[in-house]
Amino acid sequence: MLLANGLECVRGERRLFRDVGFELDPGALLHVQGRNGSGKTSLLRMICGLLAPAAGDIQWNGTDIRTLAESYRGELFYLGHQNAIKDDLTATENLLVSETLAEAPVTRASARDSLDRLGLKGYEDLPTRVLSQGQKRRVALARLLFRERSRLWVLDEPFVALDPHAVREVAGIIADQLGGGGIVIYTTHQDVDLAAHQRIELRLGK
Repeated sequence: MLLANGLECVRGERRLFRDVGFELDPGALLHVQGRNGSGKTSLLRMICGLLAPAAGDIQWNGTDIRTLAESYRGELFYLGHQNAIKDDLTATENLLVSETLAEAPVTRASARDSLDRLGLKGYEDLPTRVLSQGQKRRVALARLLFRERSRLWVLDEPFVALDPHAVREVAGIIADQLGGGGIVIYTTHQDVDLAAHQRIELRLGK
């Protein structure tokens, strides 16, 4: 379970939000909404333990995430605005490197299969610097297929630059994660239908 109490975010002299809280059980989906600059990415970074709140706390299974430290980060997968891929490596090589470092089960064949599922068949062995922004995003999103063990997914604009086929595939991957008891927190400006037994809409900057 993920619990947030009274979160406040201050950047410079500006308060982006205050008194933000939620409680998410296994299988829950949290959609963070708000205009640009409302603090959506800052909230996601707080949830990942990458940004300290000005006030409030976040608990994972009853323990403050600051106490859990690395054991908590081992439970989550964070996809930010940046794709975190290396331009000189191929799409396949990027997956092999990232998932090996994450101690996720990956082989060259499974990496290629995941890329094929996301519409990158024929692009697996090209340096990612020659791929379009949408294709690069799909390389990053292919990591989701190896992160079933991560019980918390935090996804910042996962559907950006994707074509309709890729949007459907990613939505299906997220649905599978929720069905297996994972928790998913995400932002998006796109109208994507994601179903969950517990769905919360959190709007910042009201």
